[in-house]
Amino acid sequence: VASGKGGVGKSTLSANLAVAFAQLGQRTGILDADVYGHSIPHLLGIRQKPVAVDRMIVPPVRGELKLMSIGFFLDDNQPVMWRGPMLHRALEQFLTDVHWGELDVLVVDMPPGTGDVAISLGQLLPRAETLVVTTPQPAAQEVASRAGAMAQKTGMRLIGVVENMTGDVFGSGGGERLAEELGVPLIGSVPLDPLLRECGDAGEPLMVAAPESSSAQALR
Repeated sequence: VASGKGGVGKSTLSANLAVAFAQLGQRTGILDADVYGHSIPHLLGIRQKPVAVDRMIVPPVRGELKLMSIGFFLDDNQPVMWRGPMLHRALEQFLTDVHWGELDVLVVDMPPGTGDVAISLGQLLPRAETLVVTTPQPAAQEVASRAGAMAQKTGMRLIGVVENMTGDVFGSGGGERLAEELGVPLIGSVPLDPLLRECGDAGEPLMVAAPESSSAQALR
């Protein structure tokens, strides 16, 4: 799950999409690859730490959903101050040394932009499918198109666009324009919903706390 810029709700969508997959009976994992802005553990309300067993890392779980994040290995919200090679090695470990078991879906929350992490994931997950998240306004749409182009250049399959925060504040239509520009479908639009933000802050995914809300239905 990628976006060109921060602040479009990509991590919130990633977390809730992973919960939705798990609720639909898919064996699901979520990898928080947004190394500098890791927020998935907070959004899912997961506070337990990974456990090392026989040189493998056993990931924390929420219900049936498995999660790995760099946030588990840092103390007191410390910043990550790494260069490219360290980022690549960390991502490689999260994909090869974590005991994910048999998964149907691994949701990867990408960092904003088209830097080291995006390039590394293109190499480490050559068969990955990319979903681009944008908010409706043209400024966000323009930057998100770079993330889509990046995915295509690294060999990932671009499967579609999701427009987040649709509504009066940001307008609408940016997702549709971006999808047309990239030549992929607009998979869905998620309305601007205070409940989605409140649930994320509380560490209780919207898909669990308010499964019948319009936002949860759009995500599902």
